[in-house]
Amino acid sequence: MVVLVPIDGSDPARAALELALSESPDELLVLHVVDPPRALAAHGHRGLDDAMDAAQDAAERILEAATALAESRGVTVETEVAFGDPARTILEYAALDEVDRVVVGSRGRTGVQRVLLGSVAERVVRRSPVPVTVAR
Repeated sequence: MVVLVPIDGSDPARAALELALSESPDELLVLHVVDPPRALAAHGHRGLDDAMDAAQDAAERILEAATALAESRGVTVETEVAFGDPARTILEYAALDEVDRVVVGSRGRTGVQRVLLGSVAERVVRRSPVPVTVAR
């Protein structure tokens, strides 16, 4: 069984990874999606190319930590960095034939905050072609 775990370096993403690992999957596909507008907002003072390079470097560090944790528990890991809208990209990966399930973290925003900011986890839950577990 292959479990897709999208991570962004946040505590909820770490909880999702921990939950997925606790269920002894055959393999994890750990995905970090770089959202170009957010990368530009975070690192834009350096210019577009440097902002994307900085986002790529941050993604690789996040994935290295996830790989080390999974391997310490004897779980095979494949990692991917993708660029695009996070929810849409996660759903594209969830539709891959080998993915059996998604475990995603959620910050648990409610009310106006959720409406204004949107929820990647909510969009994934509503549209995923495979079962989704949400961790907080």
